[in-house]
Amino acid sequence: MKKDFEIKFTGWAFIVAALLLWGGWALSPHHVGEYFVASDFTSIGENVWYWIWMYRFHIFGWVTMAIAMFALVSITARKPYRVLILPGAGMVIVGTFTIAIAAAYYYNYGAWGVGQTAGKSAAEIQEFMDSILFTNQYVTCFVRFGRIFSGVGLVLLGYGFIKWKLVNLWLGWFTILLGFVAMGIILSIPDNFEIYKPIFHVKVLWLVAMGISLLRQGVNLPEGKS
Repeated sequence: MKKDFEIKFTGWAFIVAALLLWGGWALSPHHVGEYFVASDFTSIGENVWYWIWMYRFHIFGWVTMAIAMFALVSITARKPYRVLILPGAGMVIVGTFTIAIAAAYYYNYGAWGVGQTAGKSAAEIQEFMDSILFTNQYVTCFVRFGRIFSGVGLVLLGYGFIKWKLVNLWLGWFTILLGFVAMGIILSIPDNFEIYKPIFHVKVLWLVAMGISLLRQGVNLPEGKS
């Protein structure tokens, strides 16, 4: 098992990503649903700066997850592993940044909407809500496809883990199962953030499991592979 600075950096990147992702979500005073409603801005406005910082932590969790995946590629993308590791990690990274961009929309419009709706009449607030509906609808596509892209990548990555025993077999199967479930939920049910929410928590557990596995056991890379 290979264990050096590269492995330690990668392992800690997975763990930090999990802490930022879940911590930013768990400590947030308000969670926005799939579509903004007028009451969201009232709740956010009660402690807008705290809400902003928690959302920033959450978004940087997605960014740190992408960093962890890039780092994983840097230590495993060699013959013969790269034929699965590169496309697998690549799809996870694409999906992760797609979700991060979508999260940035909710972050920006959530904070901006507080000022736009403050002191306005019900009719004026409804007019504002109607004006952001089209963009909100478009962004839900980013969320859905980001999750699907990530799921495809996890399946490929997990298969690579299992085929060459790069990590513990249970972690490889966990990775594949998470990918299939993530894709299956998005493709088989109507749009609903609440139904998908448990998968977010499972993905955080996967990040933690990846980090701990790398820190404790490293990666099974026979010497001399290039």
